[in-house]
Amino acid sequence: MSFDVVPPEAIESGRATDAYFERTETTLEFAGKNPRVVAEVTADQFPTGEFELLAGVKDAAHLLEGLPIDVDAMPEGSLFDGGPVLRIEGDYRDFARYETSLLGFLSHASGVATAALEARRAAPDSQVLSFGARHVHPSIAAMVERSALVGGLDGFSHLAAGDVIGREAGGTMPHALLICFGRGNQEAAWRAYDDAVDESVPRVALCDTYSDEKDEVLRAIDELGDDLDSVRLDTTGSRRGDFRHIVREIRWELDARDRRDVDIFLSGGLGPTELRNLRDVADGFGVGSHVSNADPVDFALDIVEVEGEPAAKRGKLSGKKDVYRTRDGGHHVGLAARPGPTDGTSLLDPLIRDGELVRTFSIEDAADRALDDAERVGFRERAE
Repeated sequence: MSFDVVPPEAIESGRATDAYFERTETTLEFAGKNPRVVAEVTADQFPTGEFELLAGVKDAAHLLEGLPIDVDAMPEGSLFDGGPVLRIEGDYRDFARYETSLLGFLSHASGVATAALEARRAAPDSQVLSFGARHVHPSIAAMVERSALVGGLDGFSHLAAGDVIGREAGGTMPHALLICFGRGNQEAAWRAYDDAVDESVPRVALCDTYSDEKDEVLRAIDELGDDLDSVRLDTTGSRRGDFRHIVREIRWELDARDRRDVDIFLSGGLGPTELRNLRDVADGFGVGSHVSNADPVDFALDIVEVEGEPAAKRGKLSGKKDVYRTRDGGHHVGLAARPGPTDGTSLLDPLIRDGELVRTFSIEDAADRALDDAERVGFRERAE
C-alpha cells in the first residue's frame, strides 16, 4: 500500500520542486552561468498594516542547511508586515531548486500560526486547544499542530504529531463513544471512561449527544461526582440556538449545586468571533477549522541583487533589504546598506552561514515572542 505523499528524501534532494527550476538549472549550466545573487522571501513589498505571524522557519532552515549559502531570517514567532522575512545570499544554482519547498514550508505554517494567534488573542485568559488535524492531510498534521503552538495555543489533539514535535497530545471522548453505549446509557459511557482511562487524564464528560445539554451535564455530575473535572459541549451549529445562553444556563446550574470547580469547555466550528462572545462564560475552547484550514501566506522568492548590483522584476523592489521594529510597534522596510530608523531593531538575524545552521529552535520561545509581538503591534485588536 502506498499513499500519495511526497517522501522526505524527495524534499531533501530538491526533487520536490517545480519543473521549471530543473530546466533553469539545465539552461544556466549549459550557458556557463551561476551568478552570485541575493534573493528575498516576501509577502508584501511595503507595510500594509495587516500583520501576519512567521512560522515554518525550522523546516526551512533544515531544508537549506548544508548548501554553500548564507541565510538570514526573522525569528520564528515574529509578526511581519511587508519586506523580507528570509534572505539568501549565494550562487543561484546552489539553491534554485529548493524554492518550491522553501515557500511551502513558510507559507503554510505561517498561515496556520497566524490563525492560531487570532484565536489566542480572542480568548487570552482561556485554555484554547487545536482540534483541526482531521481537516488536513495526515502527512502535515505535525506542521499544523506545531504552528498552532507557535501561535500561542495551549495544546493539540493529534497523537502522531505529538510524536514528531515532542509534545503530548490531549483529548477525552468523542460522540462515537457515547453512541456505542446506546441512547439512554450516557452514564455507562462516562463511568466506563472514568474506570478505563489513566488517572492522569482529566475527566471531561461530553454532554450533548442525545438530550438537552443541561440534562446531560446534571446527569454527568450525578454519575461522576467529585471525579468530574469538566464538561464539553460540541453541539452542532444547526441545533445550537443561542449558544451563549445555553452556556450561561449550564454555569448557573453548576453554581447552584456548588460545582464551581467543574469547567465548561466548548468546541465545534468556533473561531475568534465566537471566542470573544463566549470567553466570559466558558473556561476553554477547542478550535478546529479556523486554524487548520487557514489560507497559506502568499510568499514569493525574488532575486533582488545580481553580482552586487540591484535587480528585480517589475512590481518588486530591487536591492538587498532589512526590516525593523520600532518602539511604537511600527514595521519598517529599508535598503540594508542604508541606516535604519533611529529607534528601530533589525529583525533579520543569521540563520545559516556557509551551509552551517547557526540558530536553535524552541516552540516555547517562538510562542512567547508571538504573544509579546502581538501586544506590541496591536495584532487584530477590536473594540470590545
